[in-house]
Parts: sequence; structure tokens; C-alpha cells
Amino acid sequence: MFAVLLAVGLDRELFDVPGAATAAAAYLLSLILIARGLRGHRDPDGKVHRAFGAANALTLLRLGLVCWLIAWSAAHAFAAPGWSLIGVIVLAAALDAIDGPLARARGLDSDFGARFDMETDALLVLVLSVLVWRTGIAGPWVLLSGLMRYLFVALAWALPWLSRPLEPSLRRKAVCVLQIVALILALLPGLPPRAAATIALLGLAMLVASFAIDIAWLAARRQAPLVASPDAPAPTPDGTGPRNPSGSWPDGTEPGTSPGSRPGPDPERSA
Repeated sequence: MFAVLLAVGLDRELFDVPGAATAAAAYLLSLILIARGLRGHRDPDGKVHRAFGAANALTLLRLGLVCWLIAWSAAHAFAAPGWSLIGVIVLAAALDAIDGPLARARGLDSDFGARFDMETDALLVLVLSVLVWRTGIAGPWVLLSGLMRYLFVALAWALPWLSRPLEPSLRRKAVCVLQIVALILALLPGLPPRAAATIALLGLAMLVASFAIDIAWLAARRQAPLVASPDAPAPTPDGTGPRNPSGSWPDGTEPGTSPGSRPGPDPERSA
């Protein structure tokens, strides 16, 4: 993991001392939060996993890459990204397809792993939307791509019926993938600004439509009794699966942001 981060840091486009310090600070803060959540790294019988697991190590690598993207954005405001930065982004996104199957194959899937994966995915989408905005590709509206998940979580605390589990949906999975791909495409060097902004807008439109469909579905059932199970997360409209007030999902797993989420036979992690 550190070898990959070192290779990233040695690239002239990506490395500078203030940027490295920012990335290290963000990563250290993330590690503190991860350590606090390790008590949730348990098997279905409630026993603590003895191993951190290769899947969680991959997510830890992804988090390091996302922290580097945060640092780059802070140190290079309004600068256009080059291909080295695009390579880091693609790597951070692609690894998400590996950690989930790896955890299940090794029997190390857990609520902690799913939540860790979910938060990393959500942070990646937020950082990508900030990059698209700060590089001048799109206006502030593109920030909604990264903020909608957090806004939905906040709204769910005020409106408990938004915390109800949603039925599995291939539409959410597809929108999640397309949202991330759209933001990456919008950042590609050489892409005409109008085309890049259009792609980002289409990705946001799909995300908004997905939210609207699911919120309407939840609203139609808001009068039904709300049963909060301590063993259950449910898919939510954003593609990250926000943590609901009951802290649970219907299948006993935690949420995730994109395809390949860790726990469960096929947990929803779609937009």
C-alpha cells in the first residue's frame, strides 16, 4: 500500500510538500476513525475477526488515494488534472470492484468492512465532484453529486420514514457506476469543456432521478409501521447506502457506495 502511495507521491504532477502534509493529515484522521469502528469487524455469529483482512487493506489503500486527491485539490485550486491524476482516480475507483468479493471469499465480510467501504466510496464521489467544480469544468451545481448522499442522511434523521429499507434495484447499481464514470470522464484532459459539463450534468440528472424514484416509493409507504431492526442495513437512493437512524439494513449488513460491496450475497450499493 505504501509503495503505491510512494509511487504516486514521486510523480511530479502529484507531489509537493504542502500536498503531502495535507494527505498525511487526512489519512491520519481517517485511521483514527477506522480504529474506533474496528469493534464492528465481526463474523455473522458476533465473534471478532482476528485478521484485518486483505479486503480492508485494499479499502485502506483506496482511502489513501482519496486523501491524496483531497490534498491535490487543496494545493492546485482551479488547475486542470493531468493523466497521472486520472490514473490515481481510476485506480481508487477500480479497486472497489475487488474488495467486496475478496472479503466474502475469505469469510471476512463484516459490518465494519461494509461501512468502511461505503464511507470511502462516498468520500471519493464527493472529492470527484469538488475536482470537477474547482477545475472550472462545471459550476457549483456539480457538488450535488457528492453532497446528495449526505443531505439524504441528514433528512432521514428528521423524517424517519426515509430510513425504511428499499427493495433491491439494478437501476440504483447502474446509476452508481455511471455517476462515478461520468465524473471521471468530465475530468479527462483534452475533453471540450462543454462536453465535460454535459457529461457531469447527465450523471447528476440520473442521480437526482434515482433519488426521486426511491423517495416517492418511501413516501407512499410512510404511514406503515416502521420496524427498526438492530440487524438490518437497507439500500438507499444515493449509491452509497446512507446509514439510517436505526443503524441497520434488512439483510444484517452495512451499506456501500458502488458495485462489489462487501457483505451479504448481493447487497445494494447503488445510486
